[in-house]
Amino acid sequence: MKYDPDKHHRRSVRLKGYDYSQNGAYFITICTQNRECLFGKIVNRKMLINDAGKIAYDEWIKTGKMRKNIIIDQFIIMPNHIHGIIIIR
Repeated sequence: MKYDPDKHHRRSVRLKGYDYSQNGAYFITICTQNRECLFGKIVNRKMLINDAGKIAYDEWIKTGKMRKNIIIDQFIIMPNHIHGIIIIR
C-alpha cells in the first residue's frame, strides 16, 4: 500500500526537543518494504521463521556485539517487521 497523506494521517510520537542519541532504552519497530511478509509466517498462532527471518535475527544480535554502546534487550521477529528494545549507553 502506497502512502497517501490524504488517507494516512500519521503523527509523530517523538517528544519534541528530546535528544534521541542520549543514553536510554528505546523501543523500535523496523518494517519490511511494502510490509511484505519476508521473515516467515504465523501458523496456529506461532511464528514460523524462514531463512530470511533467521538472517534478520542474526543481524539483530550482531548489532549488540559490534557496537559497544548498544545492548540488545527483548525483541521479536514477525512476518513483516521486527519489534525490539535497544539500550544505548
